[in-house]
Amino acid sequence: MKSATVNSSASTSVAEGEGEHTYETGLRRTIITLTVIVAAMLELIDTTIVNVAINHISGNLGASIEDVSWVVTSYAIANVIVIPLSGFLGNLLGRRAYFIGSILLFTLASLLCGIADNIWTLVFFRFLQGIGGGALLPTSQAILYETFRPEERGAATGIFSMGLVLGPTIGPLLGGYLVDYFSWEWCFFVNIPVGLLAAWSAFTFIREPKVRHKVQKIDWTGIGLLAAGIGSLQFILERGQSKDWFDTPYITWFTLIALTSLVAFVWWELHTEHPAVDLSVLSRSKNLAIAAVLTFIVGYGLYGSLFVFPVFVQRLLGFTAVLTGLVLFPSAMLTGAISLPLGIALQKGASAKLMMAFGMAAFMVFSWELGQQTLQSGAENFFAVLLLRGLALGFIFIPVTMLAVTGLHGRDIGQATGLNNMVRQLGGSFGIAITNTYVAQRVAAHRVELTSHMSAYDSAALERLEAIKQAAGARAALSPADAENLANRALEGTVMAQSYHLAYMDAFMLIAVLFLCSLPLLLFIREKKGDQGHAPEAH
Repeated sequence: MKSATVNSSASTSVAEGEGEHTYETGLRRTIITLTVIVAAMLELIDTTIVNVAINHISGNLGASIEDVSWVVTSYAIANVIVIPLSGFLGNLLGRRAYFIGSILLFTLASLLCGIADNIWTLVFFRFLQGIGGGALLPTSQAILYETFRPEERGAATGIFSMGLVLGPTIGPLLGGYLVDYFSWEWCFFVNIPVGLLAAWSAFTFIREPKVRHKVQKIDWTGIGLLAAGIGSLQFILERGQSKDWFDTPYITWFTLIALTSLVAFVWWELHTEHPAVDLSVLSRSKNLAIAAVLTFIVGYGLYGSLFVFPVFVQRLLGFTAVLTGLVLFPSAMLTGAISLPLGIALQKGASAKLMMAFGMAAFMVFSWELGQQTLQSGAENFFAVLLLRGLALGFIFIPVTMLAVTGLHGRDIGQATGLNNMVRQLGGSFGIAITNTYVAQRVAAHRVELTSHMSAYDSAALERLEAIKQAAGARAALSPADAENLANRALEGTVMAQSYHLAYMDAFMLIAVLFLCSLPLLLFIREKKGDQGHAPEAH
């Protein structure tokens, strides 16, 4: 059937959008659903799978840890630039063609990353992988929502949310397994068969929307400002802490570029006739505006806690990468298990506001409880706490994801999913950057506090130092001077371990406070009484 085209600046009415569209059913819908979830999970898994392989890549390619960190940074920068442009690029190239092309680019770049023989070649191919991967999440979400009828989108949201949570959690576990039992290259090679299967399935079963919004003019100015602004911002967030933030001149310059470009981008997109990113959808859908703020906070909490937890348990408690992934896995599985039932409940009229209130409160309690852990905690101490995290994320992701697209049709869905996914990505980047900086500051503060008690007049410190000296002298037959030096180093190591432990606990508590402070935002959501099968309206 021949596709209809409409002007990109024109808006499609609800009646028109629903009347023109043919929704999928039966086996075809099931295959499309699996295809888009697999594509989205490919993108999400690759945001974290390489993190556990940094040391191996460094040794194999003869590069410094700082250089290898660009493997992570380049992917994140490419991701965050492409995500908000996915709606525009889908209109320009055709959403089906763009989706298939992005999967193939991601798969090809994965192959090239695996065979790269030097660090900067790997960084370049990783950037290409990020360009391909950046489209997969928002485009998958848009395809899924237009595969299901509006009254069935609660179930669709529940299904899609499984991938949102499982991807980042599976990444470190899968990466640790592949690095331990194979080699770091397999962190990339594992994408190839899955990517090819997803591309074939998309080519075979996914249809181009009947209503295609023709792009009459490419907004090069908007694209350039977005790339400069978002790319610079992501670079600052990824590299700021390691470069002492504004003590490094180029961090200051990139900050100025980011601020100037983003302000100019917002102004330009609101005033140009054919914007690459239609920001006016935020004013047309107050649901989306509220969802964007909540999604940013959820991204901050999700990625901030996922950043701190592995570092805490591996550095201080001695967990391996695989054990860390295994401890986190039941939490993600619980979220996956409850996602579909929660989506159906929301579809049948359950209160999205109450769901989100419960989820935000549960995540707050989860973060608070992690902030009470000790250096004697074991894997069993985290089981119930992390299950609470899984429960919380299910109750948050389902309503907030559905809220973002409620009442939207046609190209507005693509714009909304792109914006919402970009906000979550930025929330995660801010969460990691701010948490990293906060931990560094709190380590210094706790060290000063702890060392203030270590003086010649502190009996407890003197007793501890003397006990270490006696033990060292007895075991290694050291001279008194060597035993004293060893005791001083051991005591310094204890102080630093305690300082890091207290700082990590502070970071978890900070996330808990953030979620507590964000709860009043739910008051801005007013639900229609008797509105079954639809998410609430925000006012």
